[in-house]
Amino acid sequence: MDVKQILEARLKEHKDKTAVIFRDQKISFAQIYDVSLKLAASLEKLGVRKSDKVAIYLPACPEYIYSYLAIWLLGSVSVPLDFMLTQDELVSCIAHSEAKILIAKAKHAVDFAGLSKGASNLKQIITLGESSSEALDLHRLIQEEKPLKVFPQISPKDHAIIFYTSGTTGKPKGVLINYQQLGAPAKSMSLFVNGDLTSKDNVLCALPFSHLGGLIYIQNLIFFGYTLILMERFMPVEFLKNIQQYKVACFWIVPSMYYALLQLKEFETFDLSSLRWIVTFGASNSPDALRRFHQFCPGAHLLNGWGMTETNAPTTVLPMGSDNIESVGRSAPWIKVRIFDEQDKEVSPGQVGEVVVQGDVVTDGYYKDEALTRETIRNNWFYTGDLGKIDAQGFLYIVGRKKEMLKVAGEIVFEPEIEAVLQKHESIAEVAVVGMPDKLRGEVPKAYIVLRQNAVISEDDLRYFCKQHLAHFKVPHSFEILASLPKNRSGKINKEELRNKNQ
Repeated sequence: MDVKQILEARLKEHKDKTAVIFRDQKISFAQIYDVSLKLAASLEKLGVRKSDKVAIYLPACPEYIYSYLAIWLLGSVSVPLDFMLTQDELVSCIAHSEAKILIAKAKHAVDFAGLSKGASNLKQIITLGESSSEALDLHRLIQEEKPLKVFPQISPKDHAIIFYTSGTTGKPKGVLINYQQLGAPAKSMSLFVNGDLTSKDNVLCALPFSHLGGLIYIQNLIFFGYTLILMERFMPVEFLKNIQQYKVACFWIVPSMYYALLQLKEFETFDLSSLRWIVTFGASNSPDALRRFHQFCPGAHLLNGWGMTETNAPTTVLPMGSDNIESVGRSAPWIKVRIFDEQDKEVSPGQVGEVVVQGDVVTDGYYKDEALTRETIRNNWFYTGDLGKIDAQGFLYIVGRKKEMLKVAGEIVFEPEIEAVLQKHESIAEVAVVGMPDKLRGEVPKAYIVLRQNAVISEDDLRYFCKQHLAHFKVPHSFEILASLPKNRSGKINKEELRNKNQ
């Protein structure tokens, strides 16, 4: 993606059109263009050059959009960091990425002086606030600067992003995304929604920009020229209010967010008739949530999809009008998706194996981790770690991650299959199943459950319900009721935390 060229195209077409609405503040495409170029010039004066790394530590806000665009205008590398990261995690990712500049919002638990001490490569911090001995004020930099005039030559294979997908604890894992791949999500979206996304639409975002799902909103914003309704964080009631107030046409969220919306007492009172299509990504037991939500916006298309940061999602999406909601759809023609067995051979239709992907959308690898890159990219195929199957019509079905596969007394059990059954129970709001050690059978499934408001159910009732729908070895060995399930910033259930409870 040529960011300068595409921004100029949006400026020419939609100069005064509202691009972003944030806390009732309206920002035009002309403002995005002007501020991004001014911030780029400021970063250049601070010594940022092509291929230099600039980290971003902000909640979802317009400044996040300006930061991304300014970094890319310079041909530099953005390093988006989850705003929930702790001081130690921040230092780890900043040091590993070798970021020279950090654009951040002040936070009580983060000591900026300590960041500089922990990461010697960090030369300057820019904040959303007053200048200090430790940081410069982003807004003042923009006010005092003129737009960037000279732009570097950028190769499609130059790196544009380092995404830390599991660097929040332990060894950082930075996924490399190049400038060619910046345009991949918008290209895929254009195909998957069959042209049903235009500059006339209002689109709602409640995902963090530090994750690919949130970034896609920005990529599509400058590609399609729609108006982005931006929420700093997901709040169920406010999300529904925004749909109603702004006549939102579409959005994409993860299944846990759908369940949170469905639990609201006032859910049925909102007018969702403006929705034309809704998408879920991020879990294999999502069809139930999507169907239940769809009851209140029957005119909208249901789109179940799949993809990863490493494959520049969306990688597969259910075709418009299809009712095969258990599937996550088919891939675009320029992306190959196959199912391989443990000997790296393609399996027959309907057989379960590891999902592998090939194409220009696949990451170049992991930053400063050649061993992991060699392990996951072999013979030009990216090994996703997801288990799935493809039917005779080419539809992909995800059955879970490799680590979501249990061996119970020698029998194969997939955690998401049990979750999908339990999710159908009228008393259950959310569920997560994980394996726990068992001396007799090796491991057995355990279900963590969040009940609907005022619901009461016994463990015997749950076990009986499971026996009606599952083979005996798949029935959870135990059930635990929780007030809520642990989740990461993108809204996905944090199963590692649950697994650690059983160690």
